[in-house]
Amino acid sequence: MILKGIKNLNTRHSEGFTLLEVIIAVSIMATGILLIGMSWSGTFQKLKRTQINTEVVALLERKMAELDAKYKGKPLESIPDSDEDTFGIEYPQYSWKMESRKFEMPSLSDFLGSREGGVDQMTQMMMKVFTEHLSKTIKEVRVTIIYKLPNGKTKNYSITTFFVDYNKEPPMPSMP
Repeated sequence: MILKGIKNLNTRHSEGFTLLEVIIAVSIMATGILLIGMSWSGTFQKLKRTQINTEVVALLERKMAELDAKYKGKPLESIPDSDEDTFGIEYPQYSWKMESRKFEMPSLSDFLGSREGGVDQMTQMMMKVFTEHLSKTIKEVRVTIIYKLPNGKTKNYSITTFFVDYNKEPPMPSMP
């Protein structure tokens, strides 16, 4: 009989959860939901950043292909110093800017002159003529994609290329 009473006592306690068990279960569940939410938020931000970077790369490639088709084989003087526009309604948050400038070749004669024994005057003259020729036949073109962030700030992405005028004959210095 005593055993029967103890058995009934045990079945009464196993019918439900205690308050402590419910609090622990809810806190574990809340922590799990919080971790999943934070993980999803970080993943969403990375996904958005990846999408923007992919669009920027595609727009840079498109703009560089347009400029290459427009100015390839033409005199370097036909390339304007600057130009800018938008990508229209297709990409309203993006715009572009192009800047060009004369290629500045570093002085090779200074580099060669620092070698042991230096260089002779003829080599220096040839390097100077060669450097001037390169500066006249190469133009540096930088394209910048401007992305307007939702908060009104902008983020710039740039790429630089060089246009070469292969039609200009290299000068031949006269030999003494």
